[in-house]
Amino acid sequence: MLDIKVPSVGESITEVTLVKWIKKEGDYVNRDEVLCELESEKATFELNAEQAGVLHIVASDGATLKIGDIACSIDESAPKPLNSETIAPVPVKEPAKNVAASVAANTIVHDAPKAEVKATPVAQAIMSDKQVKPDAIKGTGAMGKILKTDVLEALTHPGRKGGESAFSREEKRDKMSNLRKTIARRLVEAKNSTAMLTTFNEVDMSRIMEIRKQYKDTFKESHGVNLGFMSFFTKACCIALQEWPAVNAYIDGESLVYHEYCDISIAVSGPKGLVVPVIRNAESMGMADLEKKVVELAAKARENKLSPDEMAGGTFTITNGGVFGSLMSTPIINIPQSAILGMHKIQDRPMAINGKVEIRPMMYLALSYDHRIIDGRESVGFLVRVKELLENPELLLFGKDPVKALLEV
Repeated sequence: MLDIKVPSVGESITEVTLVKWIKKEGDYVNRDEVLCELESEKATFELNAEQAGVLHIVASDGATLKIGDIACSIDESAPKPLNSETIAPVPVKEPAKNVAASVAANTIVHDAPKAEVKATPVAQAIMSDKQVKPDAIKGTGAMGKILKTDVLEALTHPGRKGGESAFSREEKRDKMSNLRKTIARRLVEAKNSTAMLTTFNEVDMSRIMEIRKQYKDTFKESHGVNLGFMSFFTKACCIALQEWPAVNAYIDGESLVYHEYCDISIAVSGPKGLVVPVIRNAESMGMADLEKKVVELAAKARENKLSPDEMAGGTFTITNGGVFGSLMSTPIINIPQSAILGMHKIQDRPMAINGKVEIRPMMYLALSYDHRIIDGRESVGFLVRVKELLENPELLLFGKDPVKALLEV
């Protein structure tokens, strides 16, 4: 019998949570097959079979395990099934039973076939006229038949199915995951251990939107990735960080540590919380490489595939609340970093342009920074520089006006 233990996933990590088993008790597993998902305070990772054999589960779903604890065992002496891809515990006749049970238990969650939805002719006519889906209504008639009153009740109280109480006193208690514990601890630590301040500005996104519209097809054909906003913002921040080094630094005891490189952390909303994977040496990457890296990291975050190394470090963070509709916010510093840039929703607003009112696509920018290391002049100067670079994307190539570069002025 081979014991499969929780591996070490980082120097500071001492315990993990067993999120769920991919394989079941008694399954025959091949070597390197994924057995279960584990979650540390920094990332979710998989536990693989070290040898082929029959799985015997030791730890249950939701269990908290120390590094080195036994999660399961594999009986290497067990004979391999004739069809190794067929899981032994599932008999041939079981699927029909499972399907029947699933339909009976989940008629509200899953769309049922139209033939199974029973409604009176009047109720059916009202639903068709008002474009109400049958699964949004709880029938109170015999055998769950939908009546006229059920449909009228649903139209009067949208979002509440017939027969349900208008008020509820129910509560649900879930165990806080390691990732959520870490997020909570770090946010409180950032608020309590830094002299955090936020400065605001706004940027006219007209030129960037024109460039994206003009070159999006060519860019996609050339590089195989869409031209988004994040590459423009990352590029602008890298140039501004090199001009305002204090924004790219951090405090270590009684020392100030300045970085000669830009490792940009990108805040991404994953299934279990906010994670911040890092684009390393972003200052030396082109627009296409930045877009590819953002897509890669975002996809891994959605699938809980980010490794601890991909989220370690970072010298400056960019977060985009605009994807959720946020118009303005004060982002919290991602310690030990000293600053974070918040992007927001692009909104058409009337602006005074050369003495005339014009409608422009505007975005508010917020820079939260640690006032212990970054002064007001540096924070405002950094944000104004980012604004200048975004409103004049041509400057992103040299970091300065091409004509001024030519004239050396």
